[in-house]
Amino acid sequence: MSDTESNPIRDAIAEAIGEHDTILFMKGTPEAPACGFSARTVAMLQSLEAPFAAVDILPDPRIRQELSAISNWPTIPQLFVGGELVGGCDIVTEMYESGELAETLGLSERETAPAEPVTNGVQPSGLTQIENRLG
Repeated sequence: MSDTESNPIRDAIAEAIGEHDTILFMKGTPEAPACGFSARTVAMLQSLEAPFAAVDILPDPRIRQELSAISNWPTIPQLFVGGELVGGCDIVTEMYESGELAETLGLSERETAPAEPVTNGVQPSGLTQIENRLG
């Protein structure tokens, strides 16, 4: 495929990244993550009460393929803030534990991290979901 050909899935991914300050491409949904890494990433965002959009990459394998082509990052989940890739679960976890994630999300004036590690049992709060337009 040449650069001049239209790629609706890649265009929709790029549009979603551009339209949302914070967006998580994950397996499953925030209410029902389909893997532990996605669940952990969601739990960290929720514990910070960070509003975020989410896209389930599972309905269509082309979503993951095109997302990885855009981000040059092979694993899922992928967190984008301000249109830039922050990273996957491991990087987000390190940033969360250091307080850097809250700062990146513009939440530095709040308490940055709880004393205990984040688990998958954090309840959803303040989520903004987007329609999965990438299918």
